[in-house]
Amino acid sequence: MRVLFLSFYYEPDLCAGSFRNTPLVKKMSELLSDGDEIVVITSQPNRYKSYKVGAPEYEDLGKIKIHRINITTHNSGMKDQAKSFFHYYKNALVIAKEYSFDMVYASSSRLFTAYLGSKLANKNKVPFYIDVRDIFVDTMDNILENKLLRALVIPMLKYIEKKTFNRATHINLISEGFHSYFQKKFPKPAYSFFSHGIDDVFLEDAKKGTEKIKTKRTFQFVYAGNIGTGQGLERIIPQVAKELGGSYRFDIYGDGGAKVKLLETIEELSIKNVRIHNPVSRQVLLDIYKETDFLFLHLNSFKAFEKVLPSKLFEYGAYNVPIIAGVDGYAKKFIEQNLENTLLFEPCNYNQLIRLLKDYKYQTKERTTFKQQFKRDVINHEMATSILKLVKD
Repeated sequence: MRVLFLSFYYEPDLCAGSFRNTPLVKKMSELLSDGDEIVVITSQPNRYKSYKVGAPEYEDLGKIKIHRINITTHNSGMKDQAKSFFHYYKNALVIAKEYSFDMVYASSSRLFTAYLGSKLANKNKVPFYIDVRDIFVDTMDNILENKLLRALVIPMLKYIEKKTFNRATHINLISEGFHSYFQKKFPKPAYSFFSHGIDDVFLEDAKKGTEKIKTKRTFQFVYAGNIGTGQGLERIIPQVAKELGGSYRFDIYGDGGAKVKLLETIEELSIKNVRIHNPVSRQVLLDIYKETDFLFLHLNSFKAFEKVLPSKLFEYGAYNVPIIAGVDGYAKKFIEQNLENTLLFEPCNYNQLIRLLKDYKYQTKERTTFKQQFKRDVINHEMATSILKLVKD
């Protein structure tokens, strides 16, 4: 048996796609028989321009073979990302010609990785499994501001989406908020709902943290991740920081297409208590999480984001400190049901967040049930079994 595994991001890159798919491949390999293998076609680390780390173009790890395609440096803009994906797409087709496959798996935050998978599955006449981490068409329809561009791009994306998902044998939805969208459009494939999970590294690290007794005069807020249009940080953090003043400090670790906009807003408002840092390794991030007072998450006020479930919640939930989350829709419902000690506010509503913080009596609380229920290792074992079952059936 040979499985083709397509993921644009893979270790040692820093992003949700890498953190999800790397341990999933390892778990799948544990379930394979002798002589079976997984061929991973991914890219060289490229998620953030300001975070550079090398990785071999090819690795033979026994049952796992990894091909990394070199992607030119980009600035996270749509044009640059489109070029990068096209380069990945072309080279992945060339690499795939070297093999025959018994099934194809595609991890799809971006639609075109799934489309590539559908083409290769169709060519090999094999089952096709898609893991959906974002509704690309829905998101693009929300964030494209140019009406003419949207009128040209969205019909094309809908056509590609239709061709791609109609070829799927099985679709996993990382958020149950996606279900109504896909079930209505694509009723034939089987569906599952293996969500994000908490990596052991966070579970183990959180145990080392000490219980916080808040006596110091400055509260620290930390956000770590992408700084893009989807996060809308420039619409919330500078405004809150200005109102709360010097007793609150915001540290943002990351990079992305909206970083310049955030820096400009900070400068316009003469903010002194917000610091922007380049992305850091996971090991460094662990120490940062342990030392902060609040962990911060925000999604822009787009209708499409009411269906998503941010992976960042699962990192944050491993720690005992309060979480601040500006989300709506399914993510809000998920937090209300699963994550204690969270301050929820409407996306971009900085006045509401300011009121919440002024009224909040600081406390820490271990989220024991959440950590037990959403261990990445348990979720990956179940998901790996469901993927390999397509071949065995």
